[in-house]
Amino acid sequence: MWEMMAPVWREALQEVKDPEIPDLSIVELGMVNRVTEEAGEVQVEITPTFVGCPALDLIAGDVREKLTQVKGVSRVRVSFVMDPPWTSERITPEGREKLKNFGIAPPRSRGEDPMDFVPECPFCGAEGGEVLNLFGPTACRSIFYCRNCHQPFEGMKPI
Repeated sequence: MWEMMAPVWREALQEVKDPEIPDLSIVELGMVNRVTEEAGEVQVEITPTFVGCPALDLIAGDVREKLTQVKGVSRVRVSFVMDPPWTSERITPEGREKLKNFGIAPPRSRGEDPMDFVPECPFCGAEGGEVLNLFGPTACRSIFYCRNCHQPFEGMKPI
């Protein structure tokens, strides 16, 4: 995975931001599976957070743009793979912190009860909120309510 990625590729891909959460890179979201290079051609495998993600063309274009700026790169190929599948466990610790700072609660591990995954409030840090709607503004987020600071907030779904 990305931990094995050469620093030059990681640095360039760190600049590729998620179109819906522009504070997070595709590296921090754990979307980058593999980067290989041979004779100036770079191949990047990316796992989308959701199969039907509408931002894939945007992400692929950004990847090509950032990597073609790296010295010695003549061509970039981007492929989207579903194996291994993306899970919320792939989000890096830095990515989780950036989600929280952006106002979106990072995902918790899902328990046996589907309603048992209410994250801590990104605004006040309180536990024990409630689910307002499992279906948030995007397929990967839900809407919660903090009983402590009385604020609604979005949270990433655990997958």
